[in-house]
Amino acid sequence: MLYWLAVVIVLGPMIVLHEFGHFIVAKLFGIRVETFSVGFGKRLWGVRKGDTDYRLSLIPLGGYVKMAGENLDEQVTGAPYEFMSKPKWQRLCVAFAGPVMNILTALVITAGVAMFHHEVPAYMDKPAYIAGVAPGSAAEKAGIQAGDVIVKIDGQQNPTFADVFYRVMLNPDLVLPVTIKRGDEFRQVDLRPSSLTIDDDSVGSAGLEPQYEPNAKLFATGLTPGYPAMEAGLKDGDQIVALGGVPLGQNDSGRDALINAIMTSGGKPIVLTVVRDGQKLDLTAVPQMRDGRYRLGFSPAVGEGARKLSLLPALKYSYEQNVRVLWLTKVALTQVATHKRSAGSTIAGPIRILKYSRDAAEQGLLAILGLMSLLSLNLGIFNLLPIPVLDGGLIFMLLLETVLGLVGLTLTRPAKERMMQVGFVLLMVLVVFVFINDIRKMIPGRAEPQQVEQPAQPPGK
Repeated sequence: MLYWLAVVIVLGPMIVLHEFGHFIVAKLFGIRVETFSVGFGKRLWGVRKGDTDYRLSLIPLGGYVKMAGENLDEQVTGAPYEFMSKPKWQRLCVAFAGPVMNILTALVITAGVAMFHHEVPAYMDKPAYIAGVAPGSAAEKAGIQAGDVIVKIDGQQNPTFADVFYRVMLNPDLVLPVTIKRGDEFRQVDLRPSSLTIDDDSVGSAGLEPQYEPNAKLFATGLTPGYPAMEAGLKDGDQIVALGGVPLGQNDSGRDALINAIMTSGGKPIVLTVVRDGQKLDLTAVPQMRDGRYRLGFSPAVGEGARKLSLLPALKYSYEQNVRVLWLTKVALTQVATHKRSAGSTIAGPIRILKYSRDAAEQGLLAILGLMSLLSLNLGIFNLLPIPVLDGGLIFMLLLETVLGLVGLTLTRPAKERMMQVGFVLLMVLVVFVFINDIRKMIPGRAEPQQVEQPAQPPGK
């Protein structure tokens, strides 16, 4: 039940807002909207105002808008309020409105959260100065040392530490050409990030330590449901101040001490002292052996703690963060196309979204809002793909009609119907693939998530 409630809370509003974008622009241009439904299937309740039936339907996963004369199988009368009677530019605006509403929603959610709880460490936006290198890590094997500055990675000049972090994360077991500055000398090295499995996906890890701020503190992030940390009552954002009653240094050495204590615990209980809402709490957790290592199931991360951004910095951060998500998506899909990454580990379907929604609900409001923002952005971009039956397919056909019209040709109704049929088949193939992939990943006996008692995981990510 929690799965379905979580997905209704997380995904449902994003789809309804998408449809509201179509609805409001259609109304603006005088297109008759016959139905605005929250949910699918049988009509449970509703009210009719003007020409529109506003209804609640049986299946509460999103919704839809039905406009007069929009479907090819409808009898078009040529009435001025029909969708097909409107100029192409107005129909384009209606088609774009849904995806644009999703993108704006992602921007608003991320900015809104940053105005109340911003927890991204300052070092992420600074030059990639390396304060330390984990023993035995990919960075050490590449010859990178403490005090080096990464001035180029995978073709990107003057990267921030965030740029380095995400390029490493996206390239497990792949060689990244890196240029480092050591004193006045520049050196070329090949960095091959090691592969970690987190939530059934492979991510890269290099063992690079950033230069922390003087007021940096140690926080718990990235808690995994079902692991000892969450069962002991640890929460995202808890500041960890002591281990077994002994104060921890609030920097990388404190985190290293915590990681070492967990790994060498032998399965004996560990007492963490945390500060939450100004109060100290002692939490007892028993590390479990997973993938040959004792784990509690969270990321001890170093940062400056939560703060609040004013409106303009929050909007700037939101824009940059959403652009970064798009870039990450583009890189991942490019790797799929070039066979550097499997499609199965990259594309998530409804079953995995159910799981992510449940996990977010267990982690709290910030996790829910973060997932809503991510899903809204991806929903907007996905609907812009030029596949008939999606908004992008309609946009493509309208643009094609315009181009053909310039040379005296038309896009005939049979041609549109054939394109819609092909688009529907492609969409169904994708749906079947993601369902099978999701089920395959849920089969018991697959590798456990390799959780994150690892360095270089920024707070709030």
